[in-house]
Amino acid sequence: MLDAETKRRIDTARNALVGKVPDPTSQVEQITIALTYKFMDDIDAESEAFGGARTFFAGEFARYAWPKLMHPGLGGHEMLLLYAEAIERMNENPDIPQLFRDIFRNAFLPYRDPETLRGFLKVIDGFTYDHSERLGDAYEYLLSIMDSQGDAGQFRTPRHIIDFIVSIVDPKKDEVVIDPACGTAGFLISSYKHIIAANTDLDGNNTLTPDERILLAGNFKGYDISPDFVRLSLVNMYLHGFVEPHIFEYDTLSSEERWNEFADVILANPPFMTPKGGIRPHNRFSIKASRSEVLFVDYIAEHLNAGGRAGIVVPEGITFRIENAYKQLRRKLVEESLVAAVSLPAGVFNPYSPVKTSILLLDKVLARKTDRVAFFKVENDGYDLGAQRRPIEQNDLPQVLAQVTAYLQLLRTGVPKEEGQSSMTAMVTDYIEDNCDTDSSVGSRLVIERDRIAADGEYNLSAQRYRKKGSLSTAFPTVSIGSYVETITPPAKLKRTEFLNAGRFQIIDQSQEPIAGWTNDPESVIWPEQPLVIFGDHTCSVKLVDLPFAQGADGIKILRTASELDPAFLYRVLQVRPLPSTGYRRHFSLLKRLQIPLPPMEVQRKVIKEIEGYEQVIEGARAVVENYRPHIHIDPDWPMVTIEDISSVESGFRFPTDFQGDTDQEIPFLKVSDMNLPGNEDRIVFWNNSVSLQVLKSLNAKSFPEGTVIFPKIGAAIATNKKRILNCRATFDNNVMGIVPNEQLLLPGFLHALLLDFDISNWASDAQPPSMRKSVVQKQMIPLPPLEIQEALVREIESEQTLVDANHELIKRFGKKVQESIEWVYEGQS
Repeated sequence: MLDAETKRRIDTARNALVGKVPDPTSQVEQITIALTYKFMDDIDAESEAFGGARTFFAGEFARYAWPKLMHPGLGGHEMLLLYAEAIERMNENPDIPQLFRDIFRNAFLPYRDPETLRGFLKVIDGFTYDHSERLGDAYEYLLSIMDSQGDAGQFRTPRHIIDFIVSIVDPKKDEVVIDPACGTAGFLISSYKHIIAANTDLDGNNTLTPDERILLAGNFKGYDISPDFVRLSLVNMYLHGFVEPHIFEYDTLSSEERWNEFADVILANPPFMTPKGGIRPHNRFSIKASRSEVLFVDYIAEHLNAGGRAGIVVPEGITFRIENAYKQLRRKLVEESLVAAVSLPAGVFNPYSPVKTSILLLDKVLARKTDRVAFFKVENDGYDLGAQRRPIEQNDLPQVLAQVTAYLQLLRTGVPKEEGQSSMTAMVTDYIEDNCDTDSSVGSRLVIERDRIAADGEYNLSAQRYRKKGSLSTAFPTVSIGSYVETITPPAKLKRTEFLNAGRFQIIDQSQEPIAGWTNDPESVIWPEQPLVIFGDHTCSVKLVDLPFAQGADGIKILRTASELDPAFLYRVLQVRPLPSTGYRRHFSLLKRLQIPLPPMEVQRKVIKEIEGYEQVIEGARAVVENYRPHIHIDPDWPMVTIEDISSVESGFRFPTDFQGDTDQEIPFLKVSDMNLPGNEDRIVFWNNSVSLQVLKSLNAKSFPEGTVIFPKIGAAIATNKKRILNCRATFDNNVMGIVPNEQLLLPGFLHALLLDFDISNWASDAQPPSMRKSVVQKQMIPLPPLEIQEALVREIESEQTLVDANHELIKRFGKKVQESIEWVYEGQS
């Protein structure tokens, strides 16, 4: 346990830096460097005390010894210059181990205030080096205060979540353990502690032999792309007894040097963030993707030994996104290694990220033993889900740990782990032994056949998808909608011939458009005394109306709710959980039989108010997204040139109409529809088809380089402003046109912004359908500022686009919050 004095000293060191080093990660880095410096001198002093010689601060580096740095006669500026020089040169010291040289690589002092440094080093001087668990815990506490996300999407995994995953995966003393995105080595340290605890007798004595300890020390490996995190990991491992920790600065996704290193256990919380333009992995990945989370999970699945196991934290989008790469990844996991998934609460990673996450549990041995995948859900992890993450009493982790452990043990042996298992574990045991009724759930657990997951080709790993339709698990009473609504007969049903272009009262018909038409006839109008729910009997769409309106023709049902059911609540429920259209033209009878939860009116209104708040955010963000267009102010002094002077214009190829390819070939084959795929709003990152170079050659087609700007060239799509940049070499069909800029003169980002800023449909012919001619596009005049001005404009537009992307994310996140508000009612949380 971390003692109060050590914790106070670490807090004091941080406070000494706050005025000059505001970033928490940089504070940790400076403390790490200073502690290492001090510990190296402590080791030298210990060697001297036992009759040995100084080794770390010897020769020309003797002048940097800690006592000389802290000498009372040394002035503030002299101390600052000596310390800054020491940490910058220490990685050149030939007399210190490689570990310490790695820690000091690229080290520097980010401020030049002597008083700040003197106060800071005085605090560091109070630490004394040893290998105690106390000091290791102190460093873990230091790492825990990092509360800002890194550029690569790194952020700290909460200790209790790490320990939860490690307990489930259960690494052994003779197994190789790897974290391919190790951050500060939290998973490796937790695994080490887990193994030590498993090899300690009742008297507290460690039972590992010297040979087993040596093997254990060599079996832990970590990779990270960030040199700063490598430094932190090295120190963390060293302070936990790893004299020569195997932590490497390595790009797991783009480098191949360590591709052939496999593991018995892989534990990771890989970066969730994909940089703009996507990842460019090497070609040894089995799944072609540019999203970091897909590539990391693929990497982990590929690098498990034949009997290997893994626990991976993933953004929950991995479990349901429909792009080909995500589906291929899920198929691979379901068919080869996935045994269970654990859904975590949405706020687990606050304040670093609000991303909803799950834990994927892979086990190549157990996956061959069962034709099912288990799903578990954690509602509370012992902390509230706000930004401060304050402790609370509710904690499902021990319960879910018992459930998952019991399930995995049953798969391994067919018997419970302990004879005296808990009642909850017994319930799960009985459930599985009863052949796991796959259409049912016990509390928050489901066990689903792999064949059922694979049935529609989506391999969706969202547990909610597999719950029995219509089954509710809620603390609120469930009622049929028909018992709480009545239909209203309108004064008249207006025909379309009676619709006006303008009028006093809106008309609602089966189209459920915001306004289907207008009427001036008050005799045909319904005057709502309370909001009314409009249900599309053919389409199952819903609308909430609180203003006077008239009904247009047939096809809708006008519903008034009973006093116990707020109409806005019913509307929200049917929005989030719509009645599926069956193709049958009369769905109202099905709607009346539909069961929904009916919480007290105050709960209904609370949910409505919460959703309305979310939708205000969505509405504002959507306005930004829909109205933003990059705009370039054209300087009249810029020369005007034809497109053909500075680029080549390329038409696509007439591929066979039945041509299809998977996404595993060398060259993406793009159609206009690929521009609509999620994630392709700016650059083409995802695609549905690809071709091999051999096929491309046989079709007399060619590919085009990264940076090509493409757009539709035929039909109404021309006017949709679908202009995209190729993220890699690709080809496209004859409905697409591309401009390949000469990047010595014209930057792709500048060209793209220019094209987005005006309607290129003016370049199209007047024929029906309209089309682009290559010769016409070539002769179009565009401004050509100097490259440095282009670069500055592109940077400005990219900054603006970052803000727009943030609004895209807001729309998605708050849309999910709307859904979660209704799901909360269905799950009956209190």
